[in-house]
Amino acid sequence: MRILILGGTIEASQLARLLADDSRFEATMSLAGRTVSPKQQVLPTRIGGFGGIAGLETWLRDNGIAAVVDATHPYAAQISAHAVAACNGISIPLGSIIRAPWAREDGRDNWIEVETTGAAAHALGDAPARVFLSIGRQELAAFAAAPQHHYIARTIDPPDVTLPPDIRFVYDRGPFDIATEQAFLAREKIDMIVSKNSGGAATYPKIVASRRLQLPVVMISRPHKPHGVALDVPEAAMHWLETQLAHGASSSRRGV
Repeated sequence: MRILILGGTIEASQLARLLADDSRFEATMSLAGRTVSPKQQVLPTRIGGFGGIAGLETWLRDNGIAAVVDATHPYAAQISAHAVAACNGISIPLGSIIRAPWAREDGRDNWIEVETTGAAAHALGDAPARVFLSIGRQELAAFAAAPQHHYIARTIDPPDVTLPPDIRFVYDRGPFDIATEQAFLAREKIDMIVSKNSGGAATYPKIVASRRLQLPVVMISRPHKPHGVALDVPEAAMHWLETQLAHGASSSRRGV
């Protein structure tokens, strides 16, 4: 059974490891190509877009894909919308691993919740502050509208967008630990943090560290993200794929 995993997350890599040695499945990992040097995968990997919904439909047909698992980042709404439309269009089952968001701890977390990066830049206020940007590299341009702040941005690769004038980069990739994050925030004398509510364990230590240091976090809410059958963890996705395999096998035996 041929599977396409829309990846780029820890969950996608975990599912890949579950599938790699399972002879019942022939899986391919798809990465958007936004990271210059993505982590090596245990599955055959394609990099780059499909060319919209029609392009994805064509690729799925041409490669004989029987099921798709969307394990993309919670903020990768466009590819998820395309996956829903393409799979519906050609009647291929779609499962979506939906990572639970982080929850604010009442009385302990100081979150300023906003809808967009533009709103996050505005929420920093007028007074100059030292701001840690932990949102990836593609949305940093929004903070050029608030040039009074000193920014420290952590990204995997250098950005290629318009930037605020006073910004310094730390190139690193999670997972991170609480002690290191707390020491980093203290050493850099950070006043505020800007984060997406990505969920998961890999970058949660910065939230714990901000709680301990009593730092405000400007938290960018998740976009609406279309999905297929909701799955919470890679093991659930594996079980769902086994169900699809059994259904396909029984359908073949019935000749339908």
